[in-house]
Amino acid sequence: MATNMRGLTQFIADIRGARVRDLEEKRINKEMANIRKKFKDGNLDGYQKKKYVAKVLYTYILGYKVDVGHMEAVNLISSPKYSEKQIGYLAVTLLMHENSEFLRLVVNSIRKDLDENNEINNCLALHAIANVGGTEMAEALCEDVHRLLISLTSQSMVKKKAALTLLRLYRKHPDVIPAAEWALRIVSIMDDTDLGVVLCVTTLVMALAQDHLDPYAVCYQKAVDRLHRLVVQHEYSATYAYYKVPSPWLQVKLLKLLQYYPPSDDPTIRKTLHEVLEAIMNSSAEPTKNMQHNNAQRAVLFEAIGLAIHLDTKSPLVNTAAVLLARFISSKETNVRYLGLDTLAHLAARADSLEAIKMHQAHVISSLRDRDISVRRRALDLLYSMCDVDNSEVIVGELLQYLKVADYALREEMVLKIAVLTEKYASSYRWYVDTILELISAAGDHVGDEVWYRVIQIITNTEDLQAYAARVIFQRLRTPATHESLVKVGGYVLGEYGHLIANEEGHSPIEQLQILHTKSQFCTAPTRALLLTTYIKWVNVFPEIKPQLINIFERYRHVLDSELQQRACEFYALASRPDDDELLQNVCEEIPPFPPRESALLSRLNKKLGATGDKRTWVHGGKDVNQDREAAKAKRSSTADRQTNESVAPAAASDVLTSLQGLDLSGPSSATSPTATTVASTVLAKPTIAPHIAVGPNVDRWFERLTYSNEGVLYEDVQIQVGIKSRYQGHIGQLAVYMGNKVSVPLTAFTTKIDVDDPEALSVTFAKMPATTVAPRSQSQQILHVECKKAFTTPPVMTISFLAGSHQTIALRLPVVITKFIEPVTLMPSDFFERWRLIGGPPREAQSIFPINLTSSGELDHDRQHNVISGQKLSVLADVDPNPNNLVGAGVLHMSVDGKVGCLLRLEPNRDAKLCRVTVRSTSEDVVGEVQRLIQKPLSADAAS
Repeated sequence: MATNMRGLTQFIADIRGARVRDLEEKRINKEMANIRKKFKDGNLDGYQKKKYVAKVLYTYILGYKVDVGHMEAVNLISSPKYSEKQIGYLAVTLLMHENSEFLRLVVNSIRKDLDENNEINNCLALHAIANVGGTEMAEALCEDVHRLLISLTSQSMVKKKAALTLLRLYRKHPDVIPAAEWALRIVSIMDDTDLGVVLCVTTLVMALAQDHLDPYAVCYQKAVDRLHRLVVQHEYSATYAYYKVPSPWLQVKLLKLLQYYPPSDDPTIRKTLHEVLEAIMNSSAEPTKNMQHNNAQRAVLFEAIGLAIHLDTKSPLVNTAAVLLARFISSKETNVRYLGLDTLAHLAARADSLEAIKMHQAHVISSLRDRDISVRRRALDLLYSMCDVDNSEVIVGELLQYLKVADYALREEMVLKIAVLTEKYASSYRWYVDTILELISAAGDHVGDEVWYRVIQIITNTEDLQAYAARVIFQRLRTPATHESLVKVGGYVLGEYGHLIANEEGHSPIEQLQILHTKSQFCTAPTRALLLTTYIKWVNVFPEIKPQLINIFERYRHVLDSELQQRACEFYALASRPDDDELLQNVCEEIPPFPPRESALLSRLNKKLGATGDKRTWVHGGKDVNQDREAAKAKRSSTADRQTNESVAPAAASDVLTSLQGLDLSGPSSATSPTATTVASTVLAKPTIAPHIAVGPNVDRWFERLTYSNEGVLYEDVQIQVGIKSRYQGHIGQLAVYMGNKVSVPLTAFTTKIDVDDPEALSVTFAKMPATTVAPRSQSQQILHVECKKAFTTPPVMTISFLAGSHQTIALRLPVVITKFIEPVTLMPSDFFERWRLIGGPPREAQSIFPINLTSSGELDHDRQHNVISGQKLSVLADVDPNPNNLVGAGVLHMSVDGKVGCLLRLEPNRDAKLCRVTVRSTSEDVVGEVQRLIQKPLSADAAS
């Protein structure tokens, strides 16, 4: 920069040549005066503006205040020359803060540079936005940055900078970024061929997904697929291999991203993840002599172990990980010991059994004396998490011993954790009191008020403990050095329960008074105020020392502290009343037990740990603490879901009979069943599980046809065709979904997602990980496994998204309906009649009347009616109904959880009225309405044609 501007070079040389600061300031003042004059006179060309602004920047970098050059910097940004534009952007980012009024003048220039098809200008503009990033700039330009990120014409370098700029804006102004709205489009870039772009976008997705889990759920499949390609298939260029480890930074981020979501129920994804984690652990089993390779490999390994623990603590992978971690915590490298202890704490926070961790308890305890404080802190966290009833006394004892020599930075946290463990795993109340008093004596000023408050609550609420607590506290008060917190506990406990030990030798009232009053001379005013309350309690229970107590009140009546003086005056007046006065007795009654409440220690500890901003999915403290945390999170989530889906009523439970039951041909069949109407309206009113489901005459017709046929087109447009082939047996089914690319360019970032309204009733999973690219003029196949567990009414929704010039998203209903799991059965007329009658009417009957179309010759369309009924898997029974135009069907619905359910059908078309009545009877109330609806819809006159 300076070599092209001789004036700037000379100015820098003069500054460096100044021997004293006065000469430097004189030279700078002279130059600033000249620059002001030049700017005021105007008529400067681009080169001169660039030179003078560069001098202003150099002066600013030296630490001097500058008040010129702002407008000139704004003008330089609009210059078509790169060197001038670069200086302008540099000046804007250095001289202007996010609330500067000058920024409003540069927004349009920045937007113009973002819109240009020039990657250099794009990057300069993105740098300025990320470095300044005020609210107004974020609101005005975030859409432009997002457009650069998703543009197919943007270079990889621009995409990387755009992703990181959006990340910067989101961290500063999260409300400005419509994260949920952009979710699918941003996640699709995780399939980019450039791993550098994938790394930057994954970093952005991690930040957005933490606050918007559901909209970014599709990133789970993307992350698993990318990890599989990196670790198992080795799909990466040599550029991104760091000491033979494929893009370790990307691997770490993907593994961490997966921990934000609960483990997937899809067996294909679980199997793929298992392969990835197994490959990572196997490749890291033995260290090499190359330190850089070891560091990269271990970074990935520790995150992989964390994910394995998150997925299933009982898996063989976690057992393998436990063996590796045992080796790591005894490593000579500080970083490895640190990560080993931290990951073991994660295992302790999730595992059902702590036996594997307890084997290394002695080594963890010795890590408390490690030379590195960060390792000592992680050892403390691990001991806190691995503590239980069996080892609590040992761990608490060790922590108490270490507390006396621990770093001051650790003591406050140690005190809280020791207090929590002592209360949580106390084998007896006496051990609890002894331990807490030892803690107060050892920790001193690091004991917060919450600790001794909690001790008082437990002693007050435990009657058997009161005399022992008073005796032990009195003995501790006799020691020469007593901390003020112990004096507070002693004042409260002896004031309430000192009379329980007053008759014991060495614990007389006068001795209790002497020891407390001696300690009060070294205490602060609040503690002495508490002791005055203790004395008034003693006036009531120890009349023999009343004169001494009144004398103390008399002396405190003249102190300068207003709180002490007021208490002393009031207590003096109370103590001076006659002995038979009931007022003193009523005022000084023993305090009642405290109401049950949550320990303030836990909330204080969680608040302290939460202040770090750590986005972990677990907390220190054992499995029960993490389960409580997840339960609270699930409760908040379920409350939100109830508010969203209040209109959706749960399906009623029904008895499942083991056989089909009877038919009554003589019964009334002209009225529409109210049950059928209710069930059908519930189905229609139920909200769809995915937004923007593809609709249209052809789409509805294709879907409707596939409900009673096994293959056909599900969706088609100018870019893509989706076809279906299916087969079912019992409660199991398999769908082959064919994705045909109709254009001459590949469909990239191809993502398929399945949403099931009720996972407990229907399961839909991929047979293998779907491909992320569909080649031009070709098709790919995806196999889906389907299982019917219970009755369901809403078909699953398949959401397809891909890049083909722009990002496309299509949500399609899959033709998986309840009748697909029906097995046709053949019945004799007598069996059919008997079972129809046994089932009876509503609520196990659904009936409706609907208009139908006739053939071109004016006859009933028997072939269509027969095809629909047989396509719905019901067996069409011949010679059952005396009317030859009527159709009668029977079948058994198979469900893996609710078992088998019988279904009977009677279809009565009327050619003259162009109406048809359909009656369905079933042994399940949940099934009957849905079967009736599925039969009626394709036969109705208003069906999609």
